[in-house]
Amino acid sequence: MKNVPTLDIRRYDSDRDAFVAELGAAYREFGFCCISGHSIPRELIDGSYDVFQRFFALPAETKMRYHVPGSGGARGYTPFKVETAKDSKFADLKEFWHIGRELPRDSKFADVMAPNLWPAEVPEFHRYGYGLYKALDQLGTRVLRALALHIDLPEHYFEDKTDQGNSILRPIHYPPIAEENIPNVRAGAHEDINFITLLVGASAEGLEVLTREGEWLPITTEGDAIVVNIGDMLQRLTNHVYPSTTHRVVNPQNANARKPRYSVPFFLHPNPDVVLDPLPQCVTPDNPKRYDTPITSHEYLQQRLREIKLI
Repeated sequence: MKNVPTLDIRRYDSDRDAFVAELGAAYREFGFCCISGHSIPRELIDGSYDVFQRFFALPAETKMRYHVPGSGGARGYTPFKVETAKDSKFADLKEFWHIGRELPRDSKFADVMAPNLWPAEVPEFHRYGYGLYKALDQLGTRVLRALALHIDLPEHYFEDKTDQGNSILRPIHYPPIAEENIPNVRAGAHEDINFITLLVGASAEGLEVLTREGEWLPITTEGDAIVVNIGDMLQRLTNHVYPSTTHRVVNPQNANARKPRYSVPFFLHPNPDVVLDPLPQCVTPDNPKRYDTPITSHEYLQQRLREIKLI
């Protein structure tokens, strides 16, 4: 049985060439890798999960005060059974919150990146939520350096293309499943939209990745490892050298289905004006250019949000 590897990112400093080669191989094969040794404090991760769980435990009418109709859920609260995986008949069994980048309001991207909302009922939500946002943003930048080197780009190639990215931290609550034989999975089979996704500390099993052989491979992490996967924007930019792999969250076939599941992915996005044309380094006779129509990351995001019924 193949497994998605776990690699220690500290080797980027101590054993760079081998680390970059192993990381690149993992992404070419699976579109996924688990990253350990990232030095994000346990206290920050645990504190974040605590405040997110406290928010989701609030009464529905309280949570709905932070729902912004017509915004595509870009900030604040999105209730159950709204988001629907592309081409899926059933809405996902989850509610979630979105934290975005804090931009100066005179930024050229302020019109597409709204200010954050913070629930007054959970006072530490801002400190932990934005603290985790910044920590995962920094870790994502480090992963992108290795990914750049693997495809013969300069180490810092991605940095001025993601430093004002429309990135999102999404605390998710999947409720306990009470009925038997419900048709919905917790999150339908899908690919992520963005550059890379960093998933910290999923509290129960359920995440599965579709392998090239067409089999569903469960992913569970050990220790401090964070799951990092490729999204469709980076797949497009790298002309599918880095594949965006289908994944889903299934209902556990054991007592864990009767427990709530919490998950906190960070969706790292490029800046809204980045054009997602295949990079020349990723176009070869064996891998001819797959996309001819230029599209910016903001245009691409809007197109995809319509498909998953968020706008």
